[in-house]
Order: sequence, then structure tokens, then C-alpha cells
Amino acid sequence: MGELKDTYNSIAAPSEGLFKDQGSRFIALAYPVESEEEVKLLLEKARKEYHDARHHCVAYRIGLKGEVWRASDDGEPAGSAGRPILGQIDSAGLSDIVVIVVRYFGGIKLGIPGLIRAYKSSTADAINNAQIIEKVAGKWYELSFDYAQMPEVMKVVKDLGLPSREQRFEASCSMQVRVRLTQEEDFLERTKNITNFNYRNI
Repeated sequence: MGELKDTYNSIAAPSEGLFKDQGSRFIALAYPVESEEEVKLLLEKARKEYHDARHHCVAYRIGLKGEVWRASDDGEPAGSAGRPILGQIDSAGLSDIVVIVVRYFGGIKLGIPGLIRAYKSSTADAINNAQIIEKVAGKWYELSFDYAQMPEVMKVVKDLGLPSREQRFEASCSMQVRVRLTQEEDFLERTKNITNFNYRNI
């Protein structure tokens, strides 16, 4: 069995791209995302901000292998918008990214080949303007344990170098840690004998 790969490429921060043709403007907005919920909120924001635009087409890929994805033409002819956007995400080898392309109609129809070119070009421009980063795939776990077990738990967190957040240390303690996919087995093995220790995937 090959070594488990847990890194992939994404973008560091939002970026924009632009393509103009026959008076139509295509504004591509690329964002780093980690959930479909985030995609929904960004799409709502784009619809509000560019409320006078004719179309808000979108494509995204999420996850280590890009297994969560969708492409929407938002009223453009089938296959002329969402798929070309997704195609650019894929040819750049990216995941955890959404690209929303806002189209302002210029009065002249571009035809399907013209639309495909416009959605591809604006998306490519946004990706070219973005900083590509390597991300590490992992899962957030919520840990709960008694105060007495804190040294044991913190030793595992420190040994594995796990990023943590939302720590609460009282009589009963809780914290959230991010575990790399390649460390998951090790993490579960090391924590299974800690008394009164519970975890759940979040």
C-alpha cells in the first residue's frame, strides 16, 4: 500500500479575475472554502453585492481528493458556465476553492463557444491572481476529559503538534484539535487508554 498523501493545493486568500467580450463583463471571484455552507454564504453575498448582474455562475471543489463538488450555470445555456469554471479549477489542481463568476450582459449574445471562453478566461485570471498554497488534510476533533487527565491529553497534543482552539480548562475540560489524516491512527491509539476521555468528529 502506498503512503497516505494528506496534502493538496488551494488558494491562500480571495482573488479576482476579469474578462470582457462584446460589452459583456465577467467578474470571477475566487475564495478559499472548507464547506458547502461557506459556499452558500459567499454566493448569497455575491448576489447581494452584484444584484444587478444577469448571472451568478459557480463551481467549487472541497476536500483532499476534491470529492465534494458542484457546477451551476445559473440560467446560462447548459454546460456553458459551471463546467468551464470547474475545468479551470481542475486544470490548476486545486481544492477547497469556490469560483463565482458574475456576468453583466452587454446586449450582444456570445453563443455557447463565446460563453465557454469567457467563463474559462475570467476563472483562469482569478486563479492566476491567487497565491497557491499547500494545505494539509485533517479533521477537527472535539475532546472532552477530566481536569486530572489534562497532562496526558496535552502531552499527546504537544507530541503530535496538533493545532488547537476553543480550550476550556475547568473541572471538566474541552478543546478542539486538528488531526492530520496521516496522524489519525496514532492519535486514536495514544488516547484510547486515557480514562474519562471522549472525542467526536466535528
